[in-house]
This record gives sequence, structure tokens and C-alpha cells, in this order.
Amino acid sequence: MQAAIAEAKQGLQEGGIPIGSVLVQQGKIIGRGHNQRVQQGNPILHAEIDCLSNAGRIGSYADTVLYSTLMPCYLCAGAVVQFGIKKVIAGESQTFAGARAFMESHGVEVIDLNLEVCQQMMADFITQHPRLWFEDIGKL
Repeated sequence: MQAAIAEAKQGLQEGGIPIGSVLVQQGKIIGRGHNQRVQQGNPILHAEIDCLSNAGRIGSYADTVLYSTLMPCYLCAGAVVQFGIKKVIAGESQTFAGARAFMESHGVEVIDLNLEVCQQMMADFITQHPRLWFEDIGKL
């Protein structure tokens, strides 16, 4: 999770939304990414999508774990289900509930660490940039 938090902080430094993600296989990070909707002007470049893209084609994802600083949204949860990722570990879901039930209904184990550092980072961002946040989650 520390690597995902570092990705989120990098995104924030770049002027983007502070959400980070890493993909782990056999204890090694094979992909990392952060939300780059602002930086790249790409509406679907969420942290998890960036992470999966950076991991590249790996064949089967069944033995991977996706870490994200925030509970994945339906877009990212769809990618988790589509690629057969069996476990997602989220830093928090207080600032955004995400699509936990959707992932669980498709057999994904979801763990919410409820980390203060992740909650505070998102709460601060939402307070400072509400319009950007609501654009990101499709609520504008």
C-alpha cells in the first residue's frame, strides 16, 4: 500500500487527483499508476487503469492483487472483474464508497484498510478541488 500511496502523492504533485494503485504478483510490484485524468486529459485514466496499462499484458491476472488508495469505482471494478483479479486491497472507502459490492458479487475478495493517511489525502483534495473531484466521479 505504501507504493500506491506514493503514486497518489505523485499524482497530487502533478496537479492531478491523489489516487494511486499498484498491481502485485508473487510479492512483486509489476505495475503502478496514478489517476492522470487531469495530466493527460483522458477521462478514463483512473489510477487502476493506469496501473493495469503500465503492467502490460501478463496473460492471467488470477494470482495478482490490486492495491488502490481508494475503493475502486465501477469503471475500475469492471476492469478487475474483466481481467479476473481475485483480490483488491483499498486504502479507504469513507470519502468514496466505490463498487465494493459489485466486485464481491463477482467473487473478488475486497479488503478495506480504512487508512487515515488515504482518507485525509482524499478529504483534503475534495475540499480544495470539489469541481474536479465531482467531474472525476461523474457527478458534475
